[in-house]
Amino acid sequence: MDPSDMSQPTRRSALRDALTLLRRALAKLRGLLPQDARRTAPDGRPPVAEPPPAAAPAAVPAPAAAPAGQGRFLEGSVEAAAGRRDYKLYVPANLPAGPCPLLVMLHGCTQSPDDFAAGTRMNALAEEHGLLVVYPAQPESANGSRCWNWFSPADQRRDGGEPALVAAITDRVMAEHRVDAARVYVAGLSAGGAMAAILGATHPDRYAALGVHSGLPWAAASGVPSAFAAMRRGVSALRPLPRLDGVRGAPPVIVFHGDADKTVAAVNGERVVEQYSAAYGDVTLVAEEGSTPDGRAWVRSVGRTQDGAVVLEQWVVKGGGHAWFGGNPAGSYTDPAGPDASCEMLRFFLGHSRANIH
Repeated sequence: MDPSDMSQPTRRSALRDALTLLRRALAKLRGLLPQDARRTAPDGRPPVAEPPPAAAPAAVPAPAAAPAGQGRFLEGSVEAAAGRRDYKLYVPANLPAGPCPLLVMLHGCTQSPDDFAAGTRMNALAEEHGLLVVYPAQPESANGSRCWNWFSPADQRRDGGEPALVAAITDRVMAEHRVDAARVYVAGLSAGGAMAAILGATHPDRYAALGVHSGLPWAAASGVPSAFAAMRRGVSALRPLPRLDGVRGAPPVIVFHGDADKTVAAVNGERVVEQYSAAYGDVTLVAEEGSTPDGRAWVRSVGRTQDGAVVLEQWVVKGGGHAWFGGNPAGSYTDPAGPDASCEMLRFFLGHSRANIH
């Protein structure tokens, strides 16, 4: 064998090693991840990065603008003490003349507002129901995998971090558009679902209901090691939701989780339900079983207070993995087999307002 044939892959390997070392050095300088996050997970995944399930396609860039003849997909940003965040705002063509609902949608790791909008089809539903949808964007400068930092104690508080930034985006949209302050909602997938649960805990005065898809409860972790533990096994000890002066109770919550989720264990959906049901007092859960037209089985549990108000809804999808159920394969982390999480969440949201929170 010609020695020159051996030198070429050796040079390539050396170049790859050098580039890897350079990227790690830059990550340390920029502070993209905590010190203890430079390890990989036991299965070799990057920390808190949540790769798509095997059946899901790689992230597909969605169109930057809404389809012709439809609404507008606008860009914006806010700056606050905790930093700056960009966002995309969908304004439907059929926006009603009076105050309308607002939905905040928080993407998962490696995703973007365009990708998340394509995968959830929430802009099409906004056209149908006449509501605004805003998609905050997590930049790589805040997390190398664009995850919301739900596992960081600094990002689990009302007065700072990412909850304050998302609330600032919510306030900006409310100030610039005719939004019904009693009908503002927040939902998210995975890391975004965990951040939605955090916002329900930290800003119960801002959001009338929340949706947690494949996420975790508030205060589920206090750093990267405990985040991996919570993702794999669930939270062993739940913290009660904080009480905010002048707020009667926690926002109602709808939870979606697949019972075969290998990234965020399904028990975390149960923990979200437990955490929020404790804030309502005596809640009765009634379960029903069903399936999609294609045969995908699910269990839906509805939680009511003593006076009959619906404050909880939990969907456990049989055989479901780590993906948005009923989503469009044009986006990442989607499972078109259903059930339709976007439609069910929007139905749940529009049935609640700040005026009827218990």
